[in-house]
Amino acid sequence: MPLITAKVSTDITKEKEISLKSQFGTAIELIGKSESWLMVEFQDNCRLYFKGDDAPAAMLEVDLFGKASDSGYDALTEKLTEIVEKELGIPKGRIYVKYSEIDHWGYSGFNF
Repeated sequence: MPLITAKVSTDITKEKEISLKSQFGTAIELIGKSESWLMVEFQDNCRLYFKGDDAPAAMLEVDLFGKASDSGYDALTEKLTEIVEKELGIPKGRIYVKYSEIDHWGYSGFNF
């Protein structure tokens, strides 16, 4: 049950959104999860200041039920930043990725 939230300072067209969603769905496999349980949230045109300016930037947040390995997180960070750089033109050096491991996650009226 991962959730990826992408806050970006640029516009995301519907075409780019679908492409990002699909690529995130493949990338999440790097930490042993599947697209069938992945939820993705996009927040575009955010006012983000990073390193003192408002040049294009992104904040990606990955909430995960359970845990993943450090090497899995390393691989996922590399892949997610690569995807965002390719699709939205935001340089890797202007992208943060934050991970949160969740012990309790509710779905369909019950908790895992």
